[in-house]
Amino acid sequence: MSFDHCLIRPFAGLRPRRQDAAAVAAPPYDVLSSEEAREAASGKPLSFLHVSKAEIDLPPEVDHFAPEVYAKSAENFQRMIDDGVLCRDERACYYAYRLVMGDHVQVGLVAAASIAAYDSNRIRKHEFTRPDKEDDRVRQIEALNAQTGPVLLVNAHNETVDRLLSQVTEGEAVADVTGDNGIRHTLWMIDDGETIAHLGALFEAMPALYIADGHHRSAAASRVAAARRDKADAADSAEYFLAVIFPASQMRIMDYNRVARDLNGLSEEAFLAAVAQRYRVMPSDSPVKPERSGVCGMYLGRRWYRLELLPGLLPSSDPVRRVDVSVLAEQILAPLLGITDLRRDTRIDFVGGMRGLGELERRVDSGEMAVAFALYPTQMADLMAVADAGEVMPPKSTWFEPKLADGLVSHVLD
Repeated sequence: MSFDHCLIRPFAGLRPRRQDAAAVAAPPYDVLSSEEAREAASGKPLSFLHVSKAEIDLPPEVDHFAPEVYAKSAENFQRMIDDGVLCRDERACYYAYRLVMGDHVQVGLVAAASIAAYDSNRIRKHEFTRPDKEDDRVRQIEALNAQTGPVLLVNAHNETVDRLLSQVTEGEAVADVTGDNGIRHTLWMIDDGETIAHLGALFEAMPALYIADGHHRSAAASRVAAARRDKADAADSAEYFLAVIFPASQMRIMDYNRVARDLNGLSEEAFLAAVAQRYRVMPSDSPVKPERSGVCGMYLGRRWYRLELLPGLLPSSDPVRRVDVSVLAEQILAPLLGITDLRRDTRIDFVGGMRGLGELERRVDSGEMAVAFALYPTQMADLMAVADAGEVMPPKSTWFEPKLADGLVSHVLD
């Protein structure tokens, strides 16, 4: 099949040699602070953090978005290529990518995804992006002439795709890495022409793909493509972005919890009474991890409470207002705590589910925060419904685990 203007297409990936894959693979650029990255890459000259967070190789006082950071990133990237640590595949391929975290396993397809499909909303979004974060990714792509951080995409269940990828994983892997966090990342090359064509046709028949994580990376790729489009020597590869696509049925969304700095002038007793106008409030002797939508845990005054939303308060049809992060914002954060702008209000912070409920207790018990809320995780069906409606989720609605590694395969813009 021809891959012109297809939803996805194969590409000649830039990958670490098999023996270097473990030394190269690194956490995503946006999950570590610069200080954490500096420590994580210490004594690891091949770590991809030297490319994705190159400020770690410059004096600490250098601004993380200064031109010299992107120049250092390009220098480090080119050196890894010149030294043969990163090698380009000779022909266009797909790749199977398996993630294993404990008992959880998911297998996806690494591909180049269409900018045109992104621009036309066939690759659907569910978040707003920030211009400054887009600018950062644009500068990084332009400095490297490559996309190195994959966008995490989701497809609706397709049994044939799952079967084909499962067959691929029975072969010899080109990378097999277990990170410091115990998550195993395994990569297989798919270079058989018949399988490539079959996978391409299966995805082309899909009405949509969904961005799970990587809104700024995909938006930046779109901007780079638009800027290059009218140039005589523009490469066709710029019309695609690096993506890993997993079936929705295998995705794991964890809770993304909230902590608030104060009670907006209310005493604990008055705040509890106000909450009780909207929720059934039940003290709990143990931490409350919600088991369904409409339930949340609250930690206040060194005590846990189980909150059940009162009947009639859950919106019946609006896909955005129905998700639990929206319900909390509408019922407690805005009317009781006066927190209406989750993006800018410094009185609220967000705690990913990987840190556990103990982190919520710690933040409150330390006196840093006054109250914490443990939420039921957003479901993939909710995310897809919001994206299908052309709406956006509230900030910090989804925390996907396990996360992809940077450096295992990059998309060069020829």
